[in-house]
Amino acid sequence: MKIAEIEPRKGEGSATQQAYEALRRMIVTGDLKPGEKLKIDGLRQRLDTGASPIREALSLLVSDNLVERLDQRGFRTAEVSAENFDEILMLRCTLEDLALRASIAAADDRWEENVVLAHHRMQRARDAGDPAFEDRHKDFHMALLANAPSPILRKFCSQLYDLNIRYRYLAGSGLDYKKRDVVDEHAGILAAAVARDADLASERLLAHYRRTGAFLAGLIGNGTLPAAAQAGA
Repeated sequence: MKIAEIEPRKGEGSATQQAYEALRRMIVTGDLKPGEKLKIDGLRQRLDTGASPIREALSLLVSDNLVERLDQRGFRTAEVSAENFDEILMLRCTLEDLALRASIAAADDRWEENVVLAHHRMQRARDAGDPAFEDRHKDFHMALLANAPSPILRKFCSQLYDLNIRYRYLAGSGLDYKKRDVVDEHAGILAAAVARDADLASERLLAHYRRTGAFLAGLIGNGTLPAAAQAGA
């Protein structure tokens, strides 16, 4: 599956928010390499914004675990490793299991409509080869969890999505889904969720993540990720 470029979110927002979204997108898609030193002046010119919004955005990205703060030496993009990926997958499965079950337990018609609509938009973007597909993909996964009554839990799930998707972009064309029907996997998760079957929905969701995880773990173990990604350089 070709992973589409993540599109910026709509809406003007503050200068800091715009810088945050742009830098997050650049890190997640690999435009800024793992372990790359982030120089304020260079980023300011690249994003055509002030130094203060850049610094504030980088501080926000530190809390997202996408950027590391270096003592007295500024910032760099977070490094990647097999151990880091395994931890992300473990946490994602654990927390999304909790969030999905809580969301289904509080299910109502509005939540169901939003999940169905998010799935439709994701599938339409995929079919059209729309570069906004990845945004729509995340929207679907987050819509499944949206009824969980814990905003902190939902935030962690969103952050883990970004950390995981970063590895997919680093894998690039090495990620081969020919033996999988991802469209069918998504449809199965949706069907179980709207049927309010929390056990089946969770089983299908976690299997979906672990299949992707097995692909990526194989690429990391075989040295298929870019050298900079493996070395953190």
